[in-house]
Amino acid sequence: MRFNAALSEHESTPHAAEAVAASAKAAMPDSIDVAFVFFTAHHASEADELLARIWAKLSPQALIGCSGEGVIALDREIERAPGIALLVGRLPGVNVQPFHIRREEFAELASDPKAFKERLGAGDPTRAVIAMGDPFTTPIPAFLEAMDEHLGGVPVIGGMASAAHRPGENVLFYNDGSVNEGLVGVSLSGGDLEVQTVVSQGCRPVGKTFVITRSKDNVIFTLGGKPALMALRDAIMEMPAGDRELLENGLFVGRAISEYKERFGRGDFLVRNVMGVDNDSGAIAVGELVRTGQTVQFHVRDAATASEDLGLMLAPQQLAGPAPLTGALLFSCNGRGTRLFDRPCHDVSAARAALPAGAAVAGFFAAGELGPVGGRNFIHGHTASFALFRAAGR
Repeated sequence: MRFNAALSEHESTPHAAEAVAASAKAAMPDSIDVAFVFFTAHHASEADELLARIWAKLSPQALIGCSGEGVIALDREIERAPGIALLVGRLPGVNVQPFHIRREEFAELASDPKAFKERLGAGDPTRAVIAMGDPFTTPIPAFLEAMDEHLGGVPVIGGMASAAHRPGENVLFYNDGSVNEGLVGVSLSGGDLEVQTVVSQGCRPVGKTFVITRSKDNVIFTLGGKPALMALRDAIMEMPAGDRELLENGLFVGRAISEYKERFGRGDFLVRNVMGVDNDSGAIAVGELVRTGQTVQFHVRDAATASEDLGLMLAPQQLAGPAPLTGALLFSCNGRGTRLFDRPCHDVSAARAALPAGAAVAGFFAAGELGPVGGRNFIHGHTASFALFRAAGR
């Protein structure tokens, strides 16, 4: 099992495409099973030329990719400048099945388990699904719900294309063709493959946990029997001064994925924004459906917290496995990078520090990141989501 990453910052699309394809071919002169291609908007007008050159040079079994606001590869993050990033892999014995789901197909496929699995080429031995979608035409929550229902336990890792401001401007690659709507992806099944996921939501829990005692849809009316806003104010008053200052960056609520744990920590919560409060009723609206009886905890976020969380999620004990990690896909929120951190290349530098020296890394800055939390698949914001590849233990 081998992976190789390549990156070009050249503004000429043909030149950049030839450079990354030649680099990948030199590193893996035999067959390539899967290729992931990411490119900035600077190359979108010549996306078909880009794809044709890479496809002809590499002849991969499967290829997917998309346009993004920025791209990531090797030890670099390219923001607001031309860039093409490529990750190629040789996966002996693994069934790599590419797919494209058009906008009008989602509802029918989601309601038909057999057709859904067949379209994805997925089943019991599926290790993971890597997916990229157009945010304007992909009902991603419905797709993720169908994944959890029909392929429970199979993680979805990926991101939403981020190089456009309106429908029709993003470009997605599906094998040797390009599309501008829906979802593209590959399922990875069988073989001597393990796919480990890391989702760093960049937040830190503060204060104590609460149980929702009355709610409707995404509105929390009471926490622990008292108005939610009163519980929030009490929590804020108990925060250290430094944590209260972080509220300038926004307040977040983490919903515990499992209600059966005695203690909760990082990775146990799905984190969502506090959308608003109602001073009259004392209710709090959050960016996720909630229900009475769930456990929640308030969270804060800033650059230091996001860096700390990523470091903890990529700690050696978290990444330990039966074999060394050989490749990684990184989907970082386009609100991260130098928009959040005071130095460039933050997320990929953390990955490079945590992964073995020979592991190849590539990805892009997404308009929504896909990754599992607590065994269920979600779309996130302000997150760094990883798919880490290694040979499975025997």
